[in-house]
Amino acid sequence: MMISLRIADEDAVLFRKYAELRNLTMSEMIRQAVLSSIEREYDMEVYRDALRAFREDGSTVPLEEVEERIRNGEG
Repeated sequence: MMISLRIADEDAVLFRKYAELRNLTMSEMIRQAVLSSIEREYDMEVYRDALRAFREDGSTVPLEEVEERIRNGEG
């Protein structure tokens, strides 16, 4: 899929320089930036949900139990 993006000339210069510094194409640089933004937003949503759940019931799970659940494919 091809996407067209309109940006100001100053932004285009900044984008190109950044991509060159990172040895990336413009497409890959923009792709990475968008994916990173989505990931940060998702992480914040998960954090807020976990904080809300903790405030509601106040329970915690010891790290060892979390690790055991992960090893057992439970979470």
